[in-house]
Amino acid sequence: MSAYKVASRYAKSLLELAVEKKELDQVKSDMTTILSLNAGDSSFSDMVKSPVISSVKKLAVLKSLIGKDASALTLKFFDLVVEKGRTEFLPEMATAFLRLYNDHLGIQTAEVVSTIQLDDELRNSFKGIVKEVSGKNEVNLIEKIDPNLIGGFVLKIGDKQLDESIKSKLQQLHLDLTQNLYEKKY
Repeated sequence: MSAYKVASRYAKSLLELAVEKKELDQVKSDMTTILSLNAGDSSFSDMVKSPVISSVKKLAVLKSLIGKDASALTLKFFDLVVEKGRTEFLPEMATAFLRLYNDHLGIQTAEVVSTIQLDDELRNSFKGIVKEVSGKNEVNLIEKIDPNLIGGFVLKIGDKQLDESIKSKLQQLHLDLTQNLYEKKY
């Protein structure tokens, strides 16, 4: 079974239980912590994927890293994941959970990359575009700065991308000129 399917199934079950037990926000916080640990330190990723480290040790590490602040449901979830030998998929489960959480609450996550820090007017403009494209009422806008764009922006909404950067326009112009020169030669 693929990592995506495994992660999706576990995440869906966790979301349903979190809603039922009214622990949705706490479980979301716990899954965000898992992703932060995974992104911030390769030793966490190595630990959850290691076939050498015993299940007991993996569970102890998970509970020590998150335990004191984690919900009871998350701790039981860790027990199940470790018992079933699925710890290698834990980061994917957290990602899938957060995606399902956003869908459940009608939140669209989008990313905007620009050359400057966005002010409130630009931020609200981007949020308006995202709401219009996604049809969702709430937007989680992730802002990144990339001076290599030269100017403009790149807006990513799900699997859609609007690239209005000067860098991409220059690349397209270069491609068009190169193609025109090639066509004139031959």
